[in-house]
Amino acid sequence: MRLFKLTPFAFVGLAIVAIATEVLLKAAPGGLSLVSEIVSPLVGSGLVYAAAAADRRQRPALGLAFAAFRAGGNAIAAVIAASAVTTAAQVFAGWWIADVNLLVADATSLELSPATLLGIYAVAIVLSLPVTFVPFHALLEGVSLPAAFAASTAGFARNVPALVAYAFGTFVLLGFGLLTFGIGFVIALPLATAASYAAWKDVFGIAPVE
Repeated sequence: MRLFKLTPFAFVGLAIVAIATEVLLKAAPGGLSLVSEIVSPLVGSGLVYAAAAADRRQRPALGLAFAAFRAGGNAIAAVIAASAVTTAAQVFAGWWIADVNLLVADATSLELSPATLLGIYAVAIVLSLPVTFVPFHALLEGVSLPAAFAASTAGFARNVPALVAYAFGTFVLLGFGLLTFGIGFVIALPLATAASYAAWKDVFGIAPVE
């Protein structure tokens, strides 16, 4: 919350760019909708850079939405792979809870009740906790893809209760986004990313920014 309050409009602007990118690409016909699985997490990584910039008491620029594309092949692969784990968790949750195939249709485009959607996201959030810190390691530290996944998983294993509590907070934020017909995501996504950044610094002992 403290990071978000430093530059709220910059965070909201980046969230709007990320959400618009995903919506537009998923609405596109044919193979373009699949491009969303690659492009959207990279654009969304602008919020990771924004959290780091705010921590340095700098104002994040909208251009950070495209910073991950210049981060190098290793970081790009790590971000996409971590996002793929989250997508796989959502697909599993959709099958387990509602017997729907989210590889064919996005959850929000199906006629699912808010309770069912929240259940899917709750399961997906918990299952994807081990990869929470992968983008931070890869983008901000330049850690290799295998090392980023190993470190993130180890960090989760050492802090399961705290990260489960974090998952509950993330679930509340996503629920707020869903219950406000998506409008609340422009606040929920920056807060969730800033919280993940703060957790990454705490779990791995990253020195405070002076």
